[in-house]
Amino acid sequence: MKVQADWQVIEEFDLAQFSKLQTNKPTVKDLHWCGFLDSYDETLEAMTTKNPRPLQRIENKEFYYVSTTDDPVIEKVTEENGCVEGKVFVYATDAILAHLMACPRSVYPWDIVVQKINGSLFFDKRDASQFDYLTVSETAYEPPTASEDPDNINTPEKLSLEASAINQNFTQQILNMGPGSKREQMEMPNPFYDAEESPGMEPASVAYRYREFTLGNIQLVARCELHGTVTKRGEKQYMTAYALNEWDSKLSGGVEWRQKIDMQRGAVLATELKNNSNKLAKWTAQSIIAGAQQMKIGYVSRKHRTNPHHHVILATQFYKPHEFASQITLMEANMWGTIKMLVDKFMSLDDGKFVIMKDPNKAVLRIYGVPPDTFDDEVEEEEEEGGDGEDRE
Repeated sequence: MKVQADWQVIEEFDLAQFSKLQTNKPTVKDLHWCGFLDSYDETLEAMTTKNPRPLQRIENKEFYYVSTTDDPVIEKVTEENGCVEGKVFVYATDAILAHLMACPRSVYPWDIVVQKINGSLFFDKRDASQFDYLTVSETAYEPPTASEDPDNINTPEKLSLEASAINQNFTQQILNMGPGSKREQMEMPNPFYDAEESPGMEPASVAYRYREFTLGNIQLVARCELHGTVTKRGEKQYMTAYALNEWDSKLSGGVEWRQKIDMQRGAVLATELKNNSNKLAKWTAQSIIAGAQQMKIGYVSRKHRTNPHHHVILATQFYKPHEFASQITLMEANMWGTIKMLVDKFMSLDDGKFVIMKDPNKAVLRIYGVPPDTFDDEVEEEEEEGGDGEDRE
């Protein structure tokens, strides 16, 4: 996205500054639960590289990537909250919050739209942005590079599409969905699913947990995602699920997963933490915000390194989000310190529309004031194309 001539720079930050921010952890309460969750398939625990599982294409599930101001549940909460003297109401999704919380690790450019309306803040993504697509080897010493060759399967854009499709399919394949499965229905149905618009389809196993976080006078309402349930020591726990993917170790400078992952998984994870620091931090932040007790990470590799269409699951691993956060030096006080600083900054401004943008070439973040109708044409194009559901493979 290009900066337009009528945009005004309001503030510029060095990304390194964000690493020093801190505040007390918020208090939290649940407001609404929507959707459903299937249970984890325990047979995956016996998997090794000698008997990997082919990654299936999940073709009968709808996935939704709805932004804050398009969410009917958040709209209802907004109306209920109204305006209260001395309180600051903020609305966002866990993906947007996690993106900001992990932003000091980001390398690629990105942007988030913020609207201040009647003193309330709405953090949104642009309809035409690549926000919901996963990056691959973003923080590697030699990240993937663009190419003029249309047949090159390892450009940042193609790797992003591949990784995002893998992640979608993995989150559903690891769950029990057949007869006798223990599906947990939430108090309200999936707010984005319409059976008439999607005949023969059902929503993916996702629970939307709408939570209110209180940071002093800030009341932050966020839609958070959980992906399944798992039983640990006789107790049912909520989990999130994400997939790391091996594309071509000869080009990525990584270790060969098939040689290392059974006996030296720590070495594989260490390489991924180096090459995908930002992505892993975002997943961990999302898991913490959603209140997940477990985070399931899958290790998915191409069946053949020159074929980006067929993959196998080599291994999976459970992590406790708070412990994993400590392992990757992601501090919760810093996560919320970043959000509080940004909210305080926007609350010091008049009502209007703003863009937070990461510079494409430098570790710099800028806040721009933009005209109220900025990006409206993107919304019209999205409506013409139709639908919020998005399947990536």
